[in-house]
Amino acid sequence: MSLHTFDWIFIVLYFTLSLGIGLYYAKRAGGNTREFFLSGRNLPWWLAGTSMVATTFAADTPLAVTELVAQNGIAGNWLWWNFVFGGVLTVFFFARLWRRSGVMTDVEFAELRYSGKPAAYLRGFRALYLGIFLNAVIMGWVNLAMASILQGMFGIEESRIIVYLALCMAFVALYSALSGLWGVVVTDAFQFLIAMVGTVTLAVIVLALPEVGGVSGLLSQLPSSVFDVFPTVGNSEDLGVTGALALSLTAFLAHVGIQWWASSYPGAEPGGGGYVAQRMMAAKDEKHSVLATLWFTIAHYCVRPWPWILVGLATLVLYPELSPESKRMGYVFAMRDYLPFGIRGILVAAFFAAYMSTIATHLNWGTSYVINDFYRRFLQQKKGEKHYVFASRLVTVGLMIVSLLVTMNMETISGAWKFLIEAGAGLGLVLILRWYWWRINAWSEISAMVAPLVAYAYVKFYSSIQFPESLFFIVAFTTVVWLIVTFLTRPVDEDRLIAFYRRVHPGGLLWRRIARKVPEVMSDSGYGMLALDWLSGVVLVYAVLFGIGKIIFGDVMGALLYLTVAAVAAGVIGWDLARRPWKPDRLNAV
Repeated sequence: MSLHTFDWIFIVLYFTLSLGIGLYYAKRAGGNTREFFLSGRNLPWWLAGTSMVATTFAADTPLAVTELVAQNGIAGNWLWWNFVFGGVLTVFFFARLWRRSGVMTDVEFAELRYSGKPAAYLRGFRALYLGIFLNAVIMGWVNLAMASILQGMFGIEESRIIVYLALCMAFVALYSALSGLWGVVVTDAFQFLIAMVGTVTLAVIVLALPEVGGVSGLLSQLPSSVFDVFPTVGNSEDLGVTGALALSLTAFLAHVGIQWWASSYPGAEPGGGGYVAQRMMAAKDEKHSVLATLWFTIAHYCVRPWPWILVGLATLVLYPELSPESKRMGYVFAMRDYLPFGIRGILVAAFFAAYMSTIATHLNWGTSYVINDFYRRFLQQKKGEKHYVFASRLVTVGLMIVSLLVTMNMETISGAWKFLIEAGAGLGLVLILRWYWWRINAWSEISAMVAPLVAYAYVKFYSSIQFPESLFFIVAFTTVVWLIVTFLTRPVDEDRLIAFYRRVHPGGLLWRRIARKVPEVMSDSGYGMLALDWLSGVVLVYAVLFGIGKIIFGDVMGALLYLTVAAVAAGVIGWDLARRPWKPDRLNAV
């Protein structure tokens, strides 16, 4: 795909503005690690939430959705739509607790909640495992996807791809190292806007093609089952459905009933974690933390998907010859073959924006683990803030290099998401209950990390159980293991439990033993209303998601029905948030 001079002007302007934002925030980020990693705990909700959704909008995300739609129709998206349940749970039950905890990273939480050497071991291990190994692998996948995009759009030789990726990552590492989280989140907002404008533009242009014929053309040329938003569910022998996602009853229950709460997946950790927790902890106060996570959940599931879905449907008409393994590239080919000059520059910049927002967050987030939870905790405890900021900038560059090395040795990302879901199945329940049950200890979490790996090995090498039915076995095995370990090991020291309760005061029946010892602490209450908020939030997200789909496909009455339900659900949430007594922010008052 050749680029016009106007395209290059737009791309250069985009890179210049991104670097300018980094330089603008460099001095502010250099003050201390709280500014570098948490923006001084002063992010407004809309900026923190937009940064979350920009991070999950990676370069490969539109391609992945295109593949899901091309292989299984619109309903194929339920492989990630099911995470709505867990995302909304995080909004109402965990966002305020993360902000209240006062930790710098979710890994640091281990020594806030647990005690003794097991807590220290857990914190140090997770810092290196998540911050370096898993983080580098995730960035490797994103790089691999970006490599496919560069090859598909520009025909760059495979031997030279790593050079282009290195230049992109070096640019991202530069402004991330300079500006810290402030620069990352502000560029995230800018990059998310560019990415959405680009993907919406592509959808409009592709639909207008004579070969496609608009939405009506899609409806006339593709099987009606492709447009179903719900999967076909039944006994496996009856699922002779083509063009739409067909799941056995057990597979459907595994996705909708187990996956969202039992498995820990980057960006969708039960109870919040990773960069999502980082943004919640960086919000101005508890209310901003809740609103940020709510906006993220709505934008993630409702605002972004439909332009990708429409292009995915169009590729079925434009590129029917693509093999199942290459259907994801239909999105790139549509950009390459049908975009006029000028618009091409916007789309190229949009993909760079999606790529860079994800990489920037992972560099900053991973560095926070390495510095705060390993280097500062175990190696250099008494250095000044300037020293830790300088070390953070060096580690940011180091993570960039490590991720490039990982990328050079990766061949495919196929099946990776299944591995992550299975390898963490059962851990999610511990991540949820550690906030609400005093008896959970460090060994509970450690055993819940190890057990699913053992169960996964058994499933893969000694059984015929396939994903997602494998989740039933892995989750059950992991749950039994961590419960046995919990009751066979010593509880967390009572002093630590009381200190945690004083800071976080989660409330609830499972903390009564500790609550009796600190009657002066005003713990949280109203969990019945929070449960109603959660249910209303789930209804809100799905109703808006499907309501937008009804509008696109011309079903006015269906759209009115869905959007009316969404309005009622939003009203319930708004009423409760307005009346809820928010606790004063003590962290920024210090």
